[in-house]
Amino acid sequence: MSNTLGEMFRISTWGESHGDAIGVTVDGCPPRLPLDVADIQKELDRRRPGQSEISTQRKEGDQAEILSGVFEGLTLGTPILVSVWNRDARSRDYEHMRTTYRPSHADYTYDAKYGIRNWMGGGRASARETIGRVAAGAIAKKFLAAAFGVEIVGYVKQVWTINAQVDPDTVTQADVESNIVRCPDEDVAFQMIERIKEARKDGDSLGGVVECVARNVPPGLGEPVFDKLEADLAKSLLSMPACKGFEVGSGFAGTTMTGSTHNDPFYNDGGRIRTRTNYSGGIQGGISNGENIVIRGAFKPTATILQAQETVDNEGNTAVMKGRGRHDPCVLPRAVPIVESMMALVLADHALRHQGQTGITFE
Repeated sequence: MSNTLGEMFRISTWGESHGDAIGVTVDGCPPRLPLDVADIQKELDRRRPGQSEISTQRKEGDQAEILSGVFEGLTLGTPILVSVWNRDARSRDYEHMRTTYRPSHADYTYDAKYGIRNWMGGGRASARETIGRVAAGAIAKKFLAAAFGVEIVGYVKQVWTINAQVDPDTVTQADVESNIVRCPDEDVAFQMIERIKEARKDGDSLGGVVECVARNVPPGLGEPVFDKLEADLAKSLLSMPACKGFEVGSGFAGTTMTGSTHNDPFYNDGGRIRTRTNYSGGIQGGISNGENIVIRGAFKPTATILQAQETVDNEGNTAVMKGRGRHDPCVLPRAVPIVESMMALVLADHALRHQGQTGITFE
């Protein structure tokens, strides 16, 4: 189903932007994993609106409630339901789009598909849907860290044409959280912040790139042929609002290299097979090789801008629309924890699939 991701670690998100609540059901989480609502809240606090002067000013605490699947601080192995109440919806800000389609939004396509849509805040097409992803991702991160020592760190790599220099092998979450744009390159972060402020002042928006690294991922995760690890990672990121591109390892830059320079030579590191370079981004043949997995997601500029744009209404009449309400001039800073969550969800699912397939041996 379109609202569900994963085979064994499976999540289903639910709720609308201006509905009563929004959240996720997680099915397949192993039992006896220590889990507290604080584990989830920490990640939701990184995603929530109103964090800084360069994010939407919608004031939502996004307080998580665990309604099932956890008992005395441990997961039960049964479905975990996490809910967040919507507290600061201002549906009147969207009255003008009841019958008029916002350029580059899902308004027209939802009408074309379903013949009905929730026009208040964009409904399911709103970025608030990602609350469920981040809540589920927090659980996946906890599982991966406990089972394998996996560490996942995302950060803003690019805003507009401003690029940061970041070493994915050494960057820390403390580095990322040191500024409001979540770019660990301090000098570049200042430039990004100023450019986002300028775009907001002009009633415009900016896009960019989030890079994410997963460390200590065991080799062997991924399935040939159609469920290759990078294929599922690509699907997970491209399912995010505003994400329009995906790369792993060298990505598109690899097209400018030769095979002799792009190949990652193997060597024996005290009994562990390693590669001297990592242009593969930790994945070869669709399966993890034990090196750091490095992915990138490209995000378009926020579609809602405070400038007049040509559009049509639901009867095809020409109209002009100017955005209202509270919106991010750049989604990148708040997209970081969402990208991390999508990485975690895919890795957790493949870890359980790998265990289920290879856990039985025949002598």
